[in-house]
Amino acid sequence: MPEPKQNTGVHGGPGRGGPGRGGPGRGGPGGHGGGQGGRGGNRRGRPQSDSPESLVDGKPSNELVEKVVFINRSAKVVKGGRRFSFSALVVTGDRNGRVGVGLGKAGEVADAIRKGGESAKNAMVTVSLKGTTIPHEVFSTYCGAKILLRPASAGTGIIAGKKVRAVLESVGLKDVLTKSLGSKNAANVVKATVAALLQLRQREEIYRCRGLEIKKTTPGVEVQPTVTVA
Repeated sequence: MPEPKQNTGVHGGPGRGGPGRGGPGRGGPGGHGGGQGGRGGNRRGRPQSDSPESLVDGKPSNELVEKVVFINRSAKVVKGGRRFSFSALVVTGDRNGRVGVGLGKAGEVADAIRKGGESAKNAMVTVSLKGTTIPHEVFSTYCGAKILLRPASAGTGIIAGKKVRAVLESVGLKDVLTKSLGSKNAANVVKATVAALLQLRQREEIYRCRGLEIKKTTPGVEVQPTVTVA
């Protein structure tokens, strides 16, 4: 009896698997073994990702955040039809006491947002904060918009609408009570909120401007400020 052929497909080099699987009848032991060897080579050659993703919780303190408050579309009627342009109101802040507002206009929404963000970065101002809230109550108006801000205890959150919330979150506040009493125009409401934040003053700053000296007090004991004469 003739000796059975040895299955050389498993140990066969590259290129044996293809012709073996394509042989007549698909029944040759060499062909079947060669096909499996070829598939094994593909599995070994499969690319593997050796760079795992690094997850970062939170954002760096020096990174600016941008919030798009409102996007307006305007149309101009021309001979061939209507030509659209867009304007974007953007609020930028570092969540650490600095905030700015910008308005960008362009023929595309993305360009308008980019211009608004650049304008907001150039117009950033510094605001006096007291932890996660504001030092005192403040009321401000801008055109027809009227904004009232009140300090709140820790854990209250920001009680505000979309427009006022965008400004307060960008500046870094977490516990504030607000009320919009006038116009609902997005630009006026945002600018009135920024104007209200600019009115905030720390107690030390007020005493220093008035020429008063603050003495350290014990809990439960109130000490009146003293006037210092230069």
